[in-house]
Amino acid sequence: MTYYLKKFWKQNFVVLLLQIVMYGLISWQSLVQIQLFQAIIDWDTHRFLLIVALNIGIWLTVSVLEILCEKSASHAILVMNNQVRQDMAATLLRETYQDYHARESGEYLSWLTTGVERIESSAWNSFFGFTAYVTRVITSLVALAALHWSLLLASVSVGLILLAVPQLFQKRMERLGEVCAQEQAAATGKLKELLGGFDVLCFFGRKDRFLRGIEQVSNQIEEPKYRQAYIQRAVSAGIIGNVQILLSIGTTVLVAMLSFQGIIIQAALTGTGNLCSYVSSGIKEIAALRLALASSKAYFERIAVHSNGIDYQSKAGIAPVKSAITVENLSFEYGGKPVLQDLSLQFQRGGKYALTGPSGCGKSTLLKLLLGWLPDYAGSIRFDGKDAKDFTPEQLQQQMSYIEQNVFLFNSTIRDNITLGETFTDEQMKRALRDSALMGDLASMPDGLDTIVGEEGGSLSGGQKQRVAIARALIHDRSILLVDEGTSALDQKNADIVEKSLLANPGLMLILVSHHLTPERKEQFTQVYSLKPVASI
Repeated sequence: MTYYLKKFWKQNFVVLLLQIVMYGLISWQSLVQIQLFQAIIDWDTHRFLLIVALNIGIWLTVSVLEILCEKSASHAILVMNNQVRQDMAATLLRETYQDYHARESGEYLSWLTTGVERIESSAWNSFFGFTAYVTRVITSLVALAALHWSLLLASVSVGLILLAVPQLFQKRMERLGEVCAQEQAAATGKLKELLGGFDVLCFFGRKDRFLRGIEQVSNQIEEPKYRQAYIQRAVSAGIIGNVQILLSIGTTVLVAMLSFQGIIIQAALTGTGNLCSYVSSGIKEIAALRLALASSKAYFERIAVHSNGIDYQSKAGIAPVKSAITVENLSFEYGGKPVLQDLSLQFQRGGKYALTGPSGCGKSTLLKLLLGWLPDYAGSIRFDGKDAKDFTPEQLQQQMSYIEQNVFLFNSTIRDNITLGETFTDEQMKRALRDSALMGDLASMPDGLDTIVGEEGGSLSGGQKQRVAIARALIHDRSILLVDEGTSALDQKNADIVEKSLLANPGLMLILVSHHLTPERKEQFTQVYSLKPVASI
C-alpha cells in the first residue's frame, strides 16, 4: 500500500501542486474577506474596490485551477487503476498452476473489478482529499497566526484532539476492509455460478432459486460495505463531529473575546469563523480519510508485484527432446489420496503413445505432471536425462502443446483463437486446418476464419471447438503434443482424419489419453500404456 501511495504522489506531483495552490487561495480568501469588511467599516471606497478586484481575481484563478485539477486527477486515477490491474495480472502470472486454481475465477474477477473500485474510492480519492484538506488546514493556520497567536494555539489544540480520535478505530477499519474484500470476492464467485447455471435452473423450473440466489448474493455484496461505511461514518460524523462542534464553540468564544478587547479588528469576526471552520472541518475530514485509507489496505495486499514488476517474456526454453522423456517411480497424491504410485514409463522422440484406463487412474494427472503444473511429486521425470524440476513450467511448455477435453475459446474470431495473436503463413494455416479436419466446417461459415465464436465458443458445436483447439496446437508446431480426450466430441470420420494426421507426423511425440481405442487404432501407436487405479494395483 505504501509503495502505491508513494508512486501516486510521484506521478501526480503537478496535480497535487495545483491542488495545494487552489486550496491555499481558498483559505487566504478569508483574509481578503476580512479586509473587505474592514474597508466597509472604515468607509474606505478605494481600498474596498481594490479588494473586490482582488477577490474576483482569486475566484477566477480558483475556478481555472479547479477545472485543471479535476481533469488531471481523473486522468491520474485512470492511470493508477490500470497500473493496479496490470500488477494484479502480473501477480496471477507468478502463481503456480495449483495456487491459481485453488480459487474460483469469480474471486479473481472481484479483484479486478470491485477491488480496483474500492482502491479508487478509498485510496486515490482519499489521497487527493487528504492533500486538499492538509493544505487548507495549514494555510488557514498561517492566516490565523497572522491575526493572533492565541488563535493558532487554539486551532492546533483542536486539531490534535480531532486527529487522536480515529487512531482508536484504525485497526478495526483495517479488519473491516479485509472482511469486506473476502466476502465480496466470495459473492462475486456465487454470482458467476448463478449466471452460468441460468439455463439449467430455467429448464427445470427453478427460477425461484435464481431470484433467491441473486438476492442472497446482493446482500452478501452490500452487507460488508454497509458495516464498513457505518463504522466510518459513525466515527467521522458522530464522535469526531460532536468533538468538532464543542471545540468550534470554544474557538468562537475566543475570537469574540479578542475582538471585544480590541486585540483583533472587528471585521475579523466575519472571516475568522471561516478559518477556524476550515481547520476543524479539515482535520475532521483528514481523520475520516485516514480511516478510509486503512480500509483499502486489504485490497493492496492482493498485489505481490511492485516496482520491479515481472518478466512477461518466457525464459529460454529447454532444448527439444533428442532421445526420450523418462518417468521413473512416479507417485502423486491429491489431498492425501494417492493417484499415481511407482509409475515408470518412457516416451521416445517421435513416438506415438496412448494412455488408457478407467476414470481416476491418473491419465490426465500424468499429462499435467509432464507439463510441470503439479510439482509436488515423488520419483523423477527426465527430459533427455535432465530433471524436469530444474526447469520452470514455462520452459517445459515451450516445446509442448496441450489439448484438453473442455476446450476454452475466446469470444473472438476462429483465426484469433487459432493463432492467439501470432503471425503465421498461409501455408501453415492451411496445413493446421487440414490436419484438424476444420476445413470443411469453415466452408459452411459465411465469414470463414473471421467467424466470431461467441462467449466460450458458444456459437460452435463441441466438435468444432475441439477442432479449433487441435488447429491451435498444430499451428504452433511444438515437438510434443499432449491430448487429453481431445477428440472425444468428434464424429468417427473427423476423429479418424485428426488421429491419422497426428500419427503420420514423424517429428511429433504424441501422448494421447483415451478411454476407448479400437484394436485397429492401437496397432498404429508405438505403445499403449494401460493405467490402473492405485487401489487396485
